[in-house]
Amino acid sequence: MAERATTRASLTGGSAQPVTDGAPRAIVAGATGFAGALAAHLLWRNPGFQLVAVTGRSEVGRRLDDLYPRYRVPLQIEALDLEAIGAIDAAVVAYPHAAAAPTVGALRERGVRVVDLSADFRLSSLATYERWYGAHPRPDLLAQAVYGLTELHRERIATADLVANPGCYPTASLLGLAPLARAGLIADVVIDAKQGISGAGRTFDETTHQSMAGENILPYKVAEHRHTPEIEEQLAPLRAAGGARDEVAVLFQAHLVPLDQGELVDCYVTPTREVRDDELLELYVDAYRREPSVEVVAAPPGTREVQETNFCRVFAKADPHSGKVIVLSAIDNLWKGTSSQAVQNLNVMFDLPELEGLT
Repeated sequence: MAERATTRASLTGGSAQPVTDGAPRAIVAGATGFAGALAAHLLWRNPGFQLVAVTGRSEVGRRLDDLYPRYRVPLQIEALDLEAIGAIDAAVVAYPHAAAAPTVGALRERGVRVVDLSADFRLSSLATYERWYGAHPRPDLLAQAVYGLTELHRERIATADLVANPGCYPTASLLGLAPLARAGLIADVVIDAKQGISGAGRTFDETTHQSMAGENILPYKVAEHRHTPEIEEQLAPLRAAGGARDEVAVLFQAHLVPLDQGELVDCYVTPTREVRDDELLELYVDAYRREPSVEVVAAPPGTREVQETNFCRVFAKADPHSGKVIVLSAIDNLWKGTSSQAVQNLNVMFDLPELEGLT
């Protein structure tokens, strides 16, 4: 790919996108939601991609920078018409589960490499998907999908044509637990997760339900959260690599808190043996020393530390009183939890610098 940067002006006017000659042509399908709009913003400022279209099932004809002024993407929202859009190389699909799969299928039939933000391809087991989500619209595509937690599956993502972007809760949970799982140290785990109201989506945010989250901590989906099987499925091979032969049932509980965006996940682990703080520090530093988006920190992290970044901050502490290990992970749910991780994956898929457009 040529390194000389050029500038492509939007047909609708406004700021121009700096792009590299020959950069892959990309679209965001579902750009009117929080995740899709942010993905469009990050691709617009990424010189490694040409963002040629943003589509939506609502707000057609409106400019994206009118709907989301702070993102300053001066493209008009279109109805998705792949014939009209023409040749494209990459797509981010930001539709809800079940609605995403048909669009992903249509894109794959045209040879487009896709990062899907929905849950449609996160689970490799069709039976597990159907138990938690219902009938799958495109089960024939499940075998193509690679789980898109970059730090765990970078090599497979690099050659994938369909990447299933993880949920935000599994992203923080798995990055917090992976070093312990690989070391065979997880006998049992309880995950207590808290997230800003943007995680509930734009529809939630614009209704009277928003008042329920103000000055309140709101538990939801008690004992039935759909991210539970996703965490379990990804933990299983990590624990097996660490010598575990049994399965572990994850107890996961989510809460909405009165923040715009941000996420803190507290993992309470029963270890398979006694673990000391010095061993934990060595384990986590060794696991993430070469990971540009994961920071192992010496004090409990807060959500402001990662706001509007692709970073996950991880802290681990042994509790000699209870015998537990406490792991805290902080991310921005819209960034590393969703959209910036999608662009991170696209960068890996197209052999670009991994954090291009994200710093």
